[in-house]
Amino acid sequence: MSGPLALFRWLLLPWHALRVASSDKAFRDNPVIGSPRLNRLGLHIARKRLAHRMAARRRAAMAALLPEEQRAAFLRDGYLVIPDFLPPATFEAMRAEVMAREARARESLDGYTMTRLIPLDAVALREMPATRGALLTPRYLGLHHYIGSFRRLPWLYVQTIFSGVREGPPDVQSFYHTDTFFPTVKSWLLLTPVNQAEAGFTYIPGSHLPNRRHLAWERRVSYTAHEARDRLTGEGSLRISEGELARLRYAPPRKLEAQPNTLIIADTSGFHRRGLSEGFACRISIWARSRGTPFIPWAGGDLAIAPLRGVGTRALGWLDHAVKRLRGRDNGWRFAGTRRPADPPAA
Repeated sequence: MSGPLALFRWLLLPWHALRVASSDKAFRDNPVIGSPRLNRLGLHIARKRLAHRMAARRRAAMAALLPEEQRAAFLRDGYLVIPDFLPPATFEAMRAEVMAREARARESLDGYTMTRLIPLDAVALREMPATRGALLTPRYLGLHHYIGSFRRLPWLYVQTIFSGVREGPPDVQSFYHTDTFFPTVKSWLLLTPVNQAEAGFTYIPGSHLPNRRHLAWERRVSYTAHEARDRLTGEGSLRISEGELARLRYAPPRKLEAQPNTLIIADTSGFHRRGLSEGFACRISIWARSRGTPFIPWAGGDLAIAPLRGVGTRALGWLDHAVKRLRGRDNGWRFAGTRRPADPPAA
């Protein structure tokens, strides 16, 4: 690299250095975070250790949000499975409302899987009283606050996953990976059943608390992640082979099968994947995710102005699409026009 591009890179170096104290995770995009020399000196592992300590502190301050039994199960395993999450009448009213929702969707075709997302932002929820009443409750939000370690309103979507829509390899989410170097939360409130033959969420119990072998593996990966052949590893979502995973000596993976009205919620800094599917399958759920700034010691609050709360879900979709498309990393995401959650994939 030489000339104006090299000069520009040097001018940006102070900004890149400041981003070390943020949620930035991409080794490829930040020459400080991705520096082999600094990571050999322990930069990546130091960020990871500090982020986990801060999350533990924030969770301790919010311990009252979960019953003791649920809190202990989460701290042990890194995820919770809660059947019959909503009262039956509440769930049926919400499901009928969601399945009838017709809105502009984004879709991605990757390998043999097509994923559809329909946002549930403030605009949508004003038109969906049963869904708003089911989700914006202290119990649902409290689980996301505690597991995500921040008092933040999660981004909400209707997510439809069609597996086996064409001949091809498994999609990128079907390989074991971590989402981030710091604790974060995703959840699925199932609207349709998921059995063992379908693309069920699969988690490595206890891997949200990295052991010595895990940290050693991650340290080695950090040396070369900036030039990794795997795009998502370079972006900070580290992929791991099943052979490497076995050497970390965690408990065996658990592929979760569940009935409608089951909430699956997890810290996706632990190792997980979308399970492999045998043939065609369709899974529909309310998908939520939330991600804070890892080095803040307090849980904070949701600072969104009440009338605008949740509008960012739709804006985030537009912005994410535009930025990733410009950088050549849209992974096939496109705006697909008006869709209902269960509409079959286009030919």
